[in-house]
Amino acid sequence: MTTTGDRIYPFTGIVGMADLKLALLLNAVSPAIGGVLVRGEKGTAKSTMVRGLAALLPPVPVIPGCPYSCDPAAPDPSCPAGPHPIALEAPAELRHVTLAELPVGATEDRLTGSLDIERVLTAGTTAFSPGLLAAAHRGVLYVDEVNLLHDHLVDLLLDAAALGVNYVEREGVSVRHASRFLLVGTMNPEEGELRPQLLDRFGLTVQVTASHDPAERAEVVRRRLAFEADPAGFADRFAADTAALAGQVAAARARLPQVELSDAGLHQICAVCGAFGVDGMRADLVTARTAIALAAWYGRDLVTEEDIRTAARLALPHRRRRDPFDAPGLDEQALDEALREASQDSAQPETDSAQPETDSGQPEADSAQPEADSGQPEGPQDPDDDPDPHGSGRPDGPGPDGSGETSADLSSPSSAQTTASAQTPPVAPAAPFRTRLLTVPGTGEGAPGRRSATRGPFGRTVEARIPRDRPFALHLPATIRAAALRVPHAPTLTPPPPGATPPPGATPPPGATPAPGATPAPGATPAPGATSAPGATPVRRPAASRRMRLTPADLREAVREGKEGNLVLFAVDASGSMAARQRMRAVKGAVLSLLLDAYQRRDKVGLVTFRGTGAELALPPTSSVEAAARRLASLPTGGRTPLAAGLAKAARVLAAERLRDPRRRPLLVVVTDGRATSGSDADLMRAAAMLAGVASVVVDCEASLVRLGLAERLAVLLGGSLFRLDELDAGSSGSALATVARQMTGGRVA
Repeated sequence: MTTTGDRIYPFTGIVGMADLKLALLLNAVSPAIGGVLVRGEKGTAKSTMVRGLAALLPPVPVIPGCPYSCDPAAPDPSCPAGPHPIALEAPAELRHVTLAELPVGATEDRLTGSLDIERVLTAGTTAFSPGLLAAAHRGVLYVDEVNLLHDHLVDLLLDAAALGVNYVEREGVSVRHASRFLLVGTMNPEEGELRPQLLDRFGLTVQVTASHDPAERAEVVRRRLAFEADPAGFADRFAADTAALAGQVAAARARLPQVELSDAGLHQICAVCGAFGVDGMRADLVTARTAIALAAWYGRDLVTEEDIRTAARLALPHRRRRDPFDAPGLDEQALDEALREASQDSAQPETDSAQPETDSGQPEADSAQPEADSGQPEGPQDPDDDPDPHGSGRPDGPGPDGSGETSADLSSPSSAQTTASAQTPPVAPAAPFRTRLLTVPGTGEGAPGRRSATRGPFGRTVEARIPRDRPFALHLPATIRAAALRVPHAPTLTPPPPGATPPPGATPPPGATPAPGATPAPGATPAPGATSAPGATPVRRPAASRRMRLTPADLREAVREGKEGNLVLFAVDASGSMAARQRMRAVKGAVLSLLLDAYQRRDKVGLVTFRGTGAELALPPTSSVEAAARRLASLPTGGRTPLAAGLAKAARVLAAERLRDPRRRPLLVVVTDGRATSGSDADLMRAAAMLAGVASVVVDCEASLVRLGLAERLAVLLGGSLFRLDELDAGSSGSALATVARQMTGGRVA
């Protein structure tokens, strides 16, 4: 957590990125907009821009000593540190705006606050320890790599940002406190996307990229070197610009309540949001608030059409995604058309109620959505037609042995070379579907997700154990129980001096030995195993001596059961035996569906393809399933089937990834018909041995009328599960995949 008093790169010294600067400044003027999500590649000054923003915000008056930064003029009545005196009775202090940074590895109690364990154990009182949401009140909360933050933390964060209040109900603590802040999240889309419902909770989004203009890039480097050489001098160089911009922010804040949004302007906003087909009403609200803030920023008292256009350009791109693999974006030509139609409608209000709005001006034209059958020839087609006129990619035509391979394919070197080089054009995948859940057996300790069972710091508490790592989640009841059961903490007896008489009813502890000469009191009961000297009776220690004390050995860790994300590595057969267009459509549709499932379950994914004479890593393991979907869509087919090479490549990829992320368990999904036409059986056995212990699933793509069962043999060899292509669909019977499978097998689902 930092304040603006630290030396940081000045906001006004950053070159370019006008949209990002505007979005941040508008949120500084009106935090009700809901924050900014900054999407961009690495090295584009996203973090530098956010840290520089805090210096532009005016200092805030706070009540001295209040950890929640309450405003003296209007203190929070529910503040846990209150009640506070009114402003006239207590002087206020000014402090710089706080920039609270939420790291990716933060826990829920660090974000929202939790029970103050130290106070509980030392003073015996219940107390609340505030978290980052309290520190960020009336300041800036910055989340770098928000797409890597666990989903439940993002939910808590965005709920607090939307409500302006943090509610804590946990560990016997019931607390609420104000938490209004400027929320800024940054992310690199290459490392994975946010879920659409979480994207919608950010008010504005901006895509940033590095400039390709040599002069601009040179100026960026020049300024950065100057800042590193003399930070104070560089800040002084831009001090006047920074002060002017800070004054403009303060003036816009003061003007904001006077800005008027006319009914015609509101109609335009709602018409544009409806035309782009966004869900819910948040888009309309955010666009309206942004347009009002724009008018205040430019010193106007009335929202104009240009304000609405700019607001829509910042507020709508990330709300138009209909599929997780759709990239956020907005067609500005379609936006202009929607605004023009909305203006015409508002100019003729009498026609609005008489005629329903048509779809002629919808930006979401049918042409923007690729047809599932794009690239397919019209009319009926034999699903096993050879897509390669030269015969190199023949998928299933029966040869002399019924295997679909001709003697030329098996014996001729020139034919093999042709096979290795030939390939068919990429085929569009079939429509995705909801897949059945594929899991890794056993219990892991990997990153939080939604696929396989795990025990770790997230999920439902099921037991306690001695801590293995630090820091850890404390199991408070088990810790107290361990301290109470420890022998030195148990009530013990002190031998009394000779002749002492114990109190009536005293009971010695196990193994106690009375002092010689002591006389037992009436009703005293010897402890089991105690040895009594003649005339001796033990007495209890005073109550103060039995007070429980905690030691590090008493601490217990809470073990929680939840779900983990896995590394799902796809090994896809792209050989000639898979190249029939109908079959490849179904295969790509199945893999795309599994990718969508991996996206929803927060997995990492990788893609290995094998065809011709070898295998290649088409996509290294990554959290960006969008990249995998793009590689899949452009996947060519043709050539022989080097199955052993594909498995060996997958084994090497998994071995390397195990060194980088040893806790993330892998799941290998092999999509093939099992026909190995390149390499020997010994090669296949060696490759399978390299995958020993890896959870595997074989998806059988065989579609010929005479099934050879080669994929089943491969599944047994890998010790994995086997599913036919049509069995992947969780709702099988009516799916598009099942329809394609029937077409592939002449009306019979294999």
